[in-house]
Amino acid sequence: MIEVIDQKDTLSPLAEAFLAELKTTHYSGEIDISYATRIVTATDNSIYQALPQGILFPKTSQDIQQIFSLANQSKYQQIKFTPRGGGTGTNGQSLTHSMVIDLSRHMREILEINVEEKWVRVQTGVIKDQLNDFLRPYGFFFAPDLSTSNRATVGGMINTDASGQGSLVYGKTSDHVLGLKTMLVDGTELDTAPVAVNTAKTYAEEQSTRGKIYQQLLDTGINLRDQIKAKFPRLNRFLTGYDLENILNDELTTLDASRIITGSEGSLGVVCEAKLNITPIAEFKTLINIKYDSFDSALRNSPFLVDAKATSVETVDSRVLNLAREDIIWHSVSSLIEDVPGKDMQGLNMVEFNATNQADIDDKVNGLLAKLDGLMANNQAGIIGYQVTHSKADILKIYAMRKKAVGLLGNVKGKEKPLAFAEDTAVPPEALADFIAEFRQLLDSHNLNYGMFGHVDAGVLHVRPALDMCDPTQEKLLRHISDEVVKLTAKYGGLMWGEHGKGYRSEYGPEFFGDTLFTELRKIKTAFDPLNRLNPGKICTPLDSNEQLVSVDDTKRAHFDKQIPITIKDSFDNAMGCNGNGLCYNYDSHSPMCPSYKVTKDRRYSPKGRASLMREWMRLQSEKGIDLLESEKAIAKGETKSWWEKRIFAKQKAKGAYDFSHEVKESMDECLACKACTTACPIKVDVPTFRARFLNLYHARYKRPLKDYLVANIESQAPLLSKIHFLVNPILKLGFVERFLKNQIGYVDSPLLSDNAIIKRVSTQFAFNLNKLKTLDESQKKQTVLIVQDPFTSFYEAELVEDFCQLLVKLGKTPVLLPFKPNGKPQHVKGFLNEFAKTAKNSAAFLNQIAELNIPMVGLDASLVMCYRDEYNQALGQQRGDFHVLLAHEWFETQRFEQKDANTDSQFVLLNHCTETTAMPNASKVWQNLFATFGLTLNAKATGCCGMAGTYGHETQNLDKSRMLYEMSWQQTVDNTPIEQLVATGFSCRSQVKRFNNGNKPKHPIQLLNSLL
Repeated sequence: MIEVIDQKDTLSPLAEAFLAELKTTHYSGEIDISYATRIVTATDNSIYQALPQGILFPKTSQDIQQIFSLANQSKYQQIKFTPRGGGTGTNGQSLTHSMVIDLSRHMREILEINVEEKWVRVQTGVIKDQLNDFLRPYGFFFAPDLSTSNRATVGGMINTDASGQGSLVYGKTSDHVLGLKTMLVDGTELDTAPVAVNTAKTYAEEQSTRGKIYQQLLDTGINLRDQIKAKFPRLNRFLTGYDLENILNDELTTLDASRIITGSEGSLGVVCEAKLNITPIAEFKTLINIKYDSFDSALRNSPFLVDAKATSVETVDSRVLNLAREDIIWHSVSSLIEDVPGKDMQGLNMVEFNATNQADIDDKVNGLLAKLDGLMANNQAGIIGYQVTHSKADILKIYAMRKKAVGLLGNVKGKEKPLAFAEDTAVPPEALADFIAEFRQLLDSHNLNYGMFGHVDAGVLHVRPALDMCDPTQEKLLRHISDEVVKLTAKYGGLMWGEHGKGYRSEYGPEFFGDTLFTELRKIKTAFDPLNRLNPGKICTPLDSNEQLVSVDDTKRAHFDKQIPITIKDSFDNAMGCNGNGLCYNYDSHSPMCPSYKVTKDRRYSPKGRASLMREWMRLQSEKGIDLLESEKAIAKGETKSWWEKRIFAKQKAKGAYDFSHEVKESMDECLACKACTTACPIKVDVPTFRARFLNLYHARYKRPLKDYLVANIESQAPLLSKIHFLVNPILKLGFVERFLKNQIGYVDSPLLSDNAIIKRVSTQFAFNLNKLKTLDESQKKQTVLIVQDPFTSFYEAELVEDFCQLLVKLGKTPVLLPFKPNGKPQHVKGFLNEFAKTAKNSAAFLNQIAELNIPMVGLDASLVMCYRDEYNQALGQQRGDFHVLLAHEWFETQRFEQKDANTDSQFVLLNHCTETTAMPNASKVWQNLFATFGLTLNAKATGCCGMAGTYGHETQNLDKSRMLYEMSWQQTVDNTPIEQLVATGFSCRSQVKRFNNGNKPKHPIQLLNSLL
């Protein structure tokens, strides 16, 4: 059984005193010192792990000033701080053992826009895609284009001087910063923007922190100008950390202190607001996907493509392409990147041209295509084919695949995972192919696998060698490769950190800058942060500091992971595999992953957060000598704590006895079990599966709430209750019953049972007779459809079952209603794994018997049908058998019906179940094609989770969040669509609409078709 875990790594007395006093000030933000939040904040997309003392979530810039004003008191000057944005850094820039100031939760306001002057002012927690969604109606966008744009904050972009696709044309973040508001560690508010050098000299005369900063910037920028210019080669992505070259303009007439803060990784101050220039959207785009016989050919051909005056040239190798083929995202791009018959595509260059009018790119595109045709005709440059698209929607799909490459590389099989540690080198583009050839020789000499993708137009390529950090030998190899790449990059006149900043690679700074210029960096750090209190150890330390820079060899996640037995790690690989890429932090409300994070903005309630908590929970259990696999076996035998023991533990919990398990449980309780993470996450982190296992283990010690038993037994209760629906439904509507269910059981808005007469009627009319089915010949079997019942449609929406049968008859088919057999999904959701295994075994035995008839079986609820495929496999293994239950749209896709027109000119709107959206991305298209067969127009709307997700939305504790999710994604479409023109595939989705739309409920597409045909 699991054991109580004492609180780990308690806060220092100084940190506790500081946070206690901060609560007494005008600080309006949040303070979180829970071990769970600290663990989740201890990692990013890098290989490192550092547990912070606490996390502060300010709501305003005044909150940050309040933090620093208090911290500036002499008694608190040992406390250090690190700002954090999206947490997508690949080099640990925002990891710290000190205090984290997280700007991503609340500081997301877009404050002002000036269309005439082409600028926007934002808080720095604003997400890049959020900003562009705001700017789009004005005809503008914020140009730096990151692969993590749906979760990266503007503050994070500023602090790493982020760039991305199209940087040859659009530059880096620093090229778009017009001004910054930065809070310094002494409480000073520093507003920076380009000023005349004479004005800067006036500032420098002040007896203030600002005066010291401007004096140092003038001294460094002017006195060492020639040395700076000589040291840094002319590279598009030449990140210096503190941008010494661009403090001053070429004429030395203007000084811009923002350029020194941009790229400083939070080591100089906390950027609260930014004034950014914005770029007109180029409405006309053309993308040419050029296919190569080798990746080397793709790299060597890139200068030729840059010379064609393209906006951007992106590349991926065959490894990334092959990983994309195995991911859900490939369905959207497969027709845009087709294989070349008889050829092996080993590399792909994506060449984009864009302009504000078509004529500006026609000549460029046509000229390049003519040259490509010539090269192919002469078998030159390794080009084996190309495809052209002018569709902006298709271009976005291809870039979505490219952006997902970071995560896809982490989804390789085995213990060796591609790691980010030396993967954003920048060299002159003309040297890139030779540089990469040597890079590959280095990796090949150690027999390492790796994937490559990047921005060949800027000479930046992302190379991620696969290593197992739990293997001490390979951990040492990481250091060796890192050192060798530094030498190799210097050989080709490049830089180790071309795009993703320094972070734990800061130790290489002196090597690249040289003693003189690195000393200037330290002088600048001293002017801003003389006591080394901001992100200490990153980039450089103050002149008088004896503190060391962070190191490539610092503590890594694997240090903790290897404390977990291999058998446990292998068994829970769906949690262990998370590499921290953070796609689950996706800002887009219409993306199905992850609803609990979207509505709370609490990273504990995300797949990445839950995976982090599980890793730590497993480590702590192992530390106590608990074998979780043996515990599961004991539970399977019925060996759990007694009712009386559980009652004692519950009392201890109520009195505040600490157990980290409770923090993990709190996170798991917020999960909707929607399964979007199992497909949308590039690593395929599977929260519902390890959540169910955790709940199974947790409740072996702690008693369950009554509502869990009600949910788990819904499939056995519903058939019985439906027989007396005429009594049950009126009782459920009684006020005191509703109050009792809400306050004592924790259940709200209980759905009403269907009239049992409907199912009786359908069961009689389309009766199941096994012996009769066995006598059917093959042609008769093809016309027969076996309907697999589920508890929701059969007992709460029986009219849908009847409509489906009637529609099948109209289409010339013979429906047969199979006897109801519990599926077990509700048991699995609540972690009743013993009971689920028994249910699954019984149901599988029946369905395997039916499968021998070789007649298609169709179910109507996506979550239950998918349970047959996923959870049954996990619970039963080979005992599951080979039965297959189709969803209605999957069956319709296999059929061909006679074209006929329904009697309506109305257009209809489809809202898909989120399980279908992620697991079956072509579901909407199938429904649209089916409707088109009958002369009907069906428009699919992209939506996230409706907020119901089975029973989640019915639980009292989730009611507010359930409503917020509905309002976030579904409400606008529902409000703008007549209910008779709206269809939704999910039972829970239809129930949610009914609940929040004055009792008006959309139909299932089947019901609409049945009513119209």
